[in-house]
Amino acid sequence: MVGGQKPSQSVQKRSRKIKTKKDTKGSTASSKNPLFKKDPKSFRIGGDIRVKRDLGRFVRWPKYIRIQRQRKILQERLKVPPAINQFREGVLAKNEAVSLFKLLNTYRRETKAEKKERLHAAAEEKVAQADWAVAAKAGEHKDSPLQFGLNHVTYLVEKKRAKLVCIASDVDPIELVVWLPALCRQMDVPYCIVHNKARLGTLVGQKTATAVCLTSVNQEDLKALGNLTEGFKAKFTDNAQALRTWGGGRMGAKTNARIEKRDAQRRADAAKKAMF
Repeated sequence: MVGGQKPSQSVQKRSRKIKTKKDTKGSTASSKNPLFKKDPKSFRIGGDIRVKRDLGRFVRWPKYIRIQRQRKILQERLKVPPAINQFREGVLAKNEAVSLFKLLNTYRRETKAEKKERLHAAAEEKVAQADWAVAAKAGEHKDSPLQFGLNHVTYLVEKKRAKLVCIASDVDPIELVVWLPALCRQMDVPYCIVHNKARLGTLVGQKTATAVCLTSVNQEDLKALGNLTEGFKAKFTDNAQALRTWGGGRMGAKTNARIEKRDAQRRADAAKKAMF
């Protein structure tokens, strides 16, 4: 203050000291390791991509998928009677299924293209030969020994004309074929249960097939058919244990842990009572 007057603001601003940053170059240089370079990630647009997460639990799955999963859990939890359980746990093994389908493929039904080619060849032969009756008889197609259709297979089993019956395990509803093994046992017809009705369908030119059967085989395939029927009789037809085995009743991990904890507490209480 000079002569009782306050200095102006511009004078005060000039008189302020300018703050400078401290010189820390020497201290930081010694603490940093030159072998490890700092590379921070940027999660903004165009930056680093986030790690992929499994979002399966956050997806609203379609209704048919939810029904499939709920059905699978119910089939594990609920008690399954032996008549239905044989379609789940008594299915043919892979190595046996390979030999079975190898035999069935030799009697696969002809496709539309093969039928067209056969009829065309028969027509050409009919034109070339003088005796049309002989040519027409040569062009006739014999019935395939591999028959399909649930009603037709049932008829063949009842007449004991079926040599071997193959039943699909994934028929829905299962009530359509649940009685067929009992009928085969009553009529003493060898049968087997195989995976995938679509695989049976490819043998007969259909999308799916619930059951197929062989009515006859060639002379060279009699031994292979005999070996298969012997094994199937031991595993399916004459297997009395499979008719008494119940399925299902398998609880989840949390339920099993809770049951084990409860049983452990009961054993501990029984041990304490035995001490007194």
